[in-house]
Amino acid sequence: MLDREGPVLLYVQISDQIRQRIASGDLAPGSAVPSEVELVRTYGVTRQTVRRAIQLLKEEGAVYTEQGRGTFVGPKSAPQSLRKVPVYQQIANEIIEEIRAGAYAPNRLIPSEKTLEQRFDRAPGTIRQAVAYMRELGWVFTVPQKGTYVSKREDWPED
Repeated sequence: MLDREGPVLLYVQISDQIRQRIASGDLAPGSAVPSEVELVRTYGVTRQTVRRAIQLLKEEGAVYTEQGRGTFVGPKSAPQSLRKVPVYQQIANEIIEEIRAGAYAPNRLIPSEKTLEQRFDRAPGTIRQAVAYMRELGWVFTVPQKGTYVSKREDWPED
């Protein structure tokens, strides 16, 4: 619980609470810190406030961030706990299953990035990664200024 009327800034309070979770072992060395989206939801603050809290922890050496993977407890030398599947792949896999099930037909648009951001409650970059991943696998193709379409069935990857 944050003290929104007290003298301590919200981002300092959030970093204190994450630091306490680290000290208690709730967040072990190498484990992932909750994502920005999760922290925004948990604390009811802006993304900027969460970023400042994480930055404070980074400056102290309590956490480090790896581009595209997340923020982890401890110094970079701490072994990371493996995440099952990155979030962007989870999103892509869900859409791929919908394509297989016929929810999106070949040569027809998939939902826009904006629609997917809202549906999955994720940042634009995460959605772009998911779409790029599906494109790399051959499930979709993108036409500039038009959108992303489902590939022809014969172009789908084999299982």
